Amino acid sequence: PTVAVIPMGEAAETRATGIIADLRRAGVACDMGYRGNMKKRMQRANASGAAWAVILGDDELARGEAAIRNLGTGEQEAVSLDALIGKLTAL
Repeated sequence: PTVAVIPMGEAAETRATGIIADLRRAGVACDMGYRGNMKKRMQRANASGAAWAVILGDDELARGEAAIRNLGTGEQEAVSLDALIGKLTAL
């Protein structure tokens, strides 16, 4: 996968399912890491060969955004949920 979506919390898992469907429709290979603590989820995302991780927690949902992390450099930025699909397809 190019993108690993990592939801933290039940509401985030529900929203992540829709994000994954949208990404796949846009032609982006992605997978969801939904087991274990945050550290284990990030390790699995790195091991999968994904270039980007989308971190979606209940706090991020409340703000209407998600965090996108470059798994190669560790750089992270917040992106609004409305712009998320466009941002990821551009990467």
